[in-house]
Amino acid sequence: QVQLVESGGGLVQAGGSLRLSCAASGLTFSMYSLGWFRQAPGTEREFAAAISWSGGSTNYADSMKGRFTISRDNAKNTVYLQMNNLKPEDTAVYYCAARGDRYRARTTNDYDFWGQGTQVTVSS
Repeated sequence: QVQLVESGGGLVQAGGSLRLSCAASGLTFSMYSLGWFRQAPGTEREFAAAISWSGGSTNYADSMKGRFTISRDNAKNTVYLQMNNLKPEDTAVYYCAARGDRYRARTTNDYDFWGQGTQVTVSS
């Protein structure tokens, strides 16, 4: 059974940083590309960042470029999202997702497995 468990969310002031982690089990981690998405109340789930199976290729939503960094540790079966210079509009539940393909993707339909999410709240 595949499980993705996010952690690291919380409350932070604007301009602060958080590092999200997502630990995976039940899959051959190195054969999956991974993504982070987020969903604010009343909105659709949106793409944040994605990383290929090796970590050699990454992709970001425009609003997160230069502030967010996605990385992975295949030895630890974990993907990370480093978030810097956080803004109140970054407030959302953040989800990690795994895609049974080595190459990254940006849409929710491309991903096979999802975590339960972790809340990030940025105060002004």
